[in-house]
Amino acid sequence: MGKAKTAKRGNAQSAPYDRPSKNAAAAGNNVFKFSKDFGQHILKNPGIAETIVNKANLKPTDTVLEVGPGTGNLTVKILDQAKKVIAVEMDPRMAAETTKRVQGKPEQKRLEVLLGDVIKTTLPQFDVCISNTPYQISSPLVFKLLAMPNPPRTCVLMFQREFAMRLTARPNDPLYCRLSVNAQFWARITHILKVGRNNFRPPPQVDSSVVRIEPKLGSERPNISFEEWDGMLRVCFNRRNKTLRASWLGNKEVLSMVERNYRLWCATNDVPVDDTVVEAADDDKWEVDGDEVRWADANDDMDVDPAAVDDDAPSFFLEENQIPKTKSKKGKTKVFMVVKEKVRRVLEDVTDLADRRSGKCDENDFLRLLAAFNAEGIHFS
Repeated sequence: MGKAKTAKRGNAQSAPYDRPSKNAAAAGNNVFKFSKDFGQHILKNPGIAETIVNKANLKPTDTVLEVGPGTGNLTVKILDQAKKVIAVEMDPRMAAETTKRVQGKPEQKRLEVLLGDVIKTTLPQFDVCISNTPYQISSPLVFKLLAMPNPPRTCVLMFQREFAMRLTARPNDPLYCRLSVNAQFWARITHILKVGRNNFRPPPQVDSSVVRIEPKLGSERPNISFEEWDGMLRVCFNRRNKTLRASWLGNKEVLSMVERNYRLWCATNDVPVDDTVVEAADDDKWEVDGDEVRWADANDDMDVDPAAVDDDAPSFFLEENQIPKTKSKKGKTKVFMVVKEKVRRVLEDVTDLADRRSGKCDENDFLRLLAAFNAEGIHFS
């Protein structure tokens, strides 16, 4: 004779020894819903977290900046080796979770959590940066770290894999772009390891990579204005797969920009310029590709390389990537022709880079090009 079902004490939904359902287990693991706006993908593999921290070569006296600590999986491992951790987090829920990990423990006194946007936050001094970087701030974070008056000794950062490959790309690589040249000019960058998407919760759509960035310090740090350096690279990499002759002499807008900069330099140094009109105005523009000259309609778009536009430095380092287009209202002046001849002389006679392509030029080539332009009174900042 079967037993009659009795109501559970306190209206309980299950007995004390019942096996928990899958839904209940999932609910227990998800403390809260992760925000896509903040690019939250929590690293859940403790082995990879351990490797990241070990690759930073931390000292017991180090203060470490961690960007986006999430639930504190990396934070607690950093605290095992460093003196102090400064964690910058946008999401108050995540900041609370990180704080809970060390609450009531000796490590609590060595953890400082800053709530806010790391790009807009004035950061205190620190020795090392470790980060499972939110993808949308990858480029701004790299250049903020490199722009610091006293940059950290080393940075071990996790990025979307394609971004990491661009950081480490060398001349002739398909992903070699303006980002590659800029980052490698100011730091030594090495690839550490690839991290599959299944090592995160929730898993992102792409794999990740960890890179080590060691800013150049002291005598190794380039004594060049970043704005000057990047201003020249913007023109070179707007047409990455074209010759430098085509990039500089192949479009009137580039030459007009160079002319404006040259006029400013002349005004600053009391050098007279000749504004005599030597050629009638027209609404067409001429383009050069190698030794070939062709005429194109003024409404044609510049041949812009998408790889040069994506993942570039943030707004506090440079202005908009595209070179503005304006129709000329007057004919070419003598100063315009002088500037054009200066550019030709730099490319063909001084550097012999006219027939080279930006994607195949290295750091020394760009340094020679910048020095030659500056010697002609042409600047980019």
